Amino acid sequence: MEKQYIIDAMTVRDSWRLFKILAEFVDGFEALTDIDPAVSIFGSARVRPGDDSYDKAVVIARRLAESGFNIITGGGPGIMEAGNKGARDGGAKSVGINIQLPMEQIANPFATIRQEFKYFFVRKVMFLKYAQAYVAMEGGLGTLDEVFEALTLIQTRRMRPFPVILVGRDYWCGLLEWVRNVLLARKLISPEDLDLVTLTDDPEEVVKTIRRTVVL
Repeated sequence: MEKQYIIDAMTVRDSWRLFKILAEFVDGFEALTDIDPAVSIFGSARVRPGDDSYDKAVVIARRLAESGFNIITGGGPGIMEAGNKGARDGGAKSVGINIQLPMEQIANPFATIRQEFKYFFVRKVMFLKYAQAYVAMEGGLGTLDEVFEALTLIQTRRMRPFPVILVGRDYWCGLLEWVRNVLLARKLISPEDLDLVTLTDDPEEVVKTIRRTVVL
């Protein structure tokens, strides 16, 4: 009897969790419905102003904003802050979609549209659904997760192809060499999968690649 009570209680909690997840989707869709066209910018929260990648993220976001794109970031410090700052400086909508963490991620002051999520997978849907391109700077596990999820969905044709641009040869080259020397060599991916990413150090190349590919 006690075991059945525990099972029933867990079922009720799971059912209510579904409503919370649905509510996050609805809130996100309503908050971001008018931001097209947009580019999502990813990278570490631990990068500080004055670092090369921070400064590049500001320039990239500003130039994209001046070219007619709104900017979406994870809403926190580091590269996310740089992206929101560049978007605001360039006159575009500056979107920060923050995540609730055990050690709270503080929202940066440069996002003009803010939305907070509890569930990572709901938040990632927002990055994907409303972006016409991805720009990934140096980052940790979260950045890698977001990049590889986008590549997987494009590879499997579950999502429309769009530019996935990795900024920083020193940071990304080792990973791409492993992909080529291990995954491709063992035929775990196809040669054309390597064409899904663009690698550059040049902010202007980022902007030109997106403008060349995305029709405004």
